[in-house]
Amino acid sequence: MKPANDTQISEFLLLGLSEEPELQPLIFGFFLSMYLITVFGNLLIILAVSSDSHLHTPMYFFLANLSFVDICFTSTTVPKMLWNIQTQSKVITYAGCITQIYFLIVFAVLDVFLLSMMAYDRYVAICHPLQYTVIMNPRICGLLVLVSWIICVLQSMLQTSMVLRLSFCAVVEIPHFSCELNQMIQVACSDTFLNNLMVYFAAVLLVGGSLAGILYSYSRIVSSILGISSAQGKYKAFSTCASHISIVCLFFCTSLGVYLSSAVSQSSHSTAVASVMYTVVTPMLNPFIYSLRNKDIKRALKRTLEIPVM
Repeated sequence: MKPANDTQISEFLLLGLSEEPELQPLIFGFFLSMYLITVFGNLLIILAVSSDSHLHTPMYFFLANLSFVDICFTSTTVPKMLWNIQTQSKVITYAGCITQIYFLIVFAVLDVFLLSMMAYDRYVAICHPLQYTVIMNPRICGLLVLVSWIICVLQSMLQTSMVLRLSFCAVVEIPHFSCELNQMIQVACSDTFLNNLMVYFAAVLLVGGSLAGILYSYSRIVSSILGISSAQGKYKAFSTCASHISIVCLFFCTSLGVYLSSAVSQSSHSTAVASVMYTVVTPMLNPFIYSLRNKDIKRALKRTLEIPVM
C-alpha cells in the first residue's frame, strides 16, 4: 500500500469485537449494561466517601479518586463503541483517535499510581501505626494525587506527540474497539522504533516501578502480620488489605493477559477481547469488591441512600 502523510489521514476504521451483524445488538446491550453499572457503582463510592465524615481518611480518599478515574477510563472508549454500533458505522476521526489514546494513557497510568498509593497507605497503617496520621496527612495525600496527575498528563502528551509523527497508509483498519497506543503503532507505515522504545521505557519506569512498590509494601505487610501473635489480630490486619489485593490482582493480571495474548497469539480479535477485561470489566468490578467486603462503605451507603444493608 502506498504510504500517506499523517496529515492526510482524516479517519480510521474500528473493526470492533465482531463484524457479524447478528451479534451487534448483543454486544451493544452487553457493553451498555456494563458501562451503566460501572458509572453508577463508582459514583456511589464517591458519594459515600464524600458524604460520610467517617470515611474522610487517606484510604478512602484514594478509593474515591480511583472510582473517578475508573469512570473516566471507561468513558473514554465505551460511549464511542456504543455509538458506532448504534449508527452501524466503524469510523473514528484522526483527531478522535489521538484523543482516545491520550486519555487512555492518562487514566490507565493513574490507575496504576493510585493502586500503588493505596498499597503504601496500608503499609504505613500496619507497619507504622503510631506515625500513620503524621505520614499520611491530608496535605501529603493531596500532593501525591496532584503529582500523579501531572506525571500522567506529561507522559501521555509525550506518547501522543510521538504518534503524531507517524505516517499511515491510505486506508487504516484498527482491529480493535478503541484506538490503543499499541494498535496505532502496529498499523503505522513509517518506522516505529522510537515509539516502541518509548512505550517499553514508560512501561518499565512507571508501571514496573509502581508494581515493585506494591510488591515491596505487601512483603512488609505480610511480614508484620506474621509477627502478630493473636489470630484475631492477624485477621483484622489482613481484612484491611483484602479488597485492595483483589483489585491489584484483577488489574495487573488482566493487563498482563492482554499483552501476553498479543505476543503469543497472532489473532487481533483475541487481543481485543482480552482488552475488555481491564478497560471495562475491572472498573465495573471495583465498586463491588470494595462495597461487598467493606462494612464502612456499606454503612455509609446506608446512611446516604437510607436503604437497609444486609
